[in-house]
Amino acid sequence: MDRIGAKLSEGPGKEAKLCFAGHVLMENRNGLAAGVLLAEATGRAERPAAVELLSRLRGVGRITLGGDKNYDTRAFVFQCREMKVTPHVAQNNENRSSAIDARKTGHPGYAISQRVGKRVEAIFGWTKTVGGGRKLRYIGVARNQMWADLTVAAYNLVQMAKLALTPG
Repeated sequence: MDRIGAKLSEGPGKEAKLCFAGHVLMENRNGLAAGVLLAEATGRAERPAAVELLSRLRGVGRITLGGDKNYDTRAFVFQCREMKVTPHVAQNNENRSSAIDARKTGHPGYAISQRVGKRVEAIFGWTKTVGGGRKLRYIGVARNQMWADLTVAAYNLVQMAKLALTPG
């Protein structure tokens, strides 16, 4: 999960300020977006956005969640486990102990999640270049959320077409 583009507020003689951050939940098998959430950029929106996106997947069954070091907190890992989500987040061992133990990091699925999880950047790249998400055009979270939903749906359609044409 990362930032999608931004709506920058600026005025004469003022600096540009990031207003919105986009968060994407990607399924690992085909690299399709499973959810997108646009939120106000607070600098602390990543973990709550992840919990919100995961809560939308009720009834899907047991899932794993890959993520970067920012998600390695005891509270987030606990929330994931409460939701029956196995957290495969990168360990953050800088000046503290990680919430992810050696039982997880030694599992082959953990290494796969860490490697494949980097593909989420392709969704952000496509959204910014092809989808026009480098600078958002609408005022308000609701309108920009609708834009994000439609843009990510278009990304998924393009990817599904490529997958359908791939032999094998």
